Amino acid sequence: MTGKITALDPAAGELSEPTKAYFAKCEEKLGLVPNVLKAYAFDDKKLRAFTDMYNDLMLDESGLSKLEREMIAVAVSSINHCYYCLTAHGAAVRQLSGDPLLGEMMVMNFRAADLSPKQTAMLEFAVKLTEEPARIVEADRAALRQAGFSDRDIWDIASTAAFFNMSNRVAAAIDMRPNDEYHAMAR
Repeated sequence: MTGKITALDPAAGELSEPTKAYFAKCEEKLGLVPNVLKAYAFDDKKLRAFTDMYNDLMLDESGLSKLEREMIAVAVSSINHCYYCLTAHGAAVRQLSGDPLLGEMMVMNFRAADLSPKQTAMLEFAVKLTEEPARIVEADRAALRQAGFSDRDIWDIASTAAFFNMSNRVAAAIDMRPNDEYHAMAR
C-alpha cells in the first residue's frame, strides 16, 4: 500500500471551493491535511458530515477539556486497535498535555497512566461503551455523576466514544494510514 492513504480508491471529482479552503486552513493550523480528511474528500457531503461532527465533539464548548476528549479518542482506539487514530490522537494527547509519556501510556493502556479519579471514571465508561454497550446501566452513569460529571458531560463522553468507535471501524475497513508527521509530533 506504499504511498496510499487507504486501500480504496473511490472515484473523486474536483475538490469544491469550501473543501479547498478547509484543507488550506488545516495546512495553516496543523502544517498538514490529515489523511482522514483526504480519505473523505471523494464526497463533499460525507466529508462535511464527518468534519461537522468531529468539530462539534472535539472542538466546541463542552464540560470536557480538549485533552479529555482526545483521551477518550485514544482509549477507545486502543481497545479497537485503530492504527490511524492511535497515531493521530496519541500525538494530540502528547501535544495537549505536554507529556509524551502520557501519550504513550494512553495508547498502550490508559490504566498505566497517573490519571485523576475523574478521568479514570470517564475512560472506564468510554471503554465499557466500546466493549459492552448493552451492559451500560444507570450505575455507570451514576458513577460518572459521582466523579463530578454533569448529565451534559456524560452525553459528550458517550458521543465522543461512539464517534471514535465508528471512525475506528471505517479506518480499519479501508486500511487508513496516518500522516507520517504524527509520529514525530510532541516528542
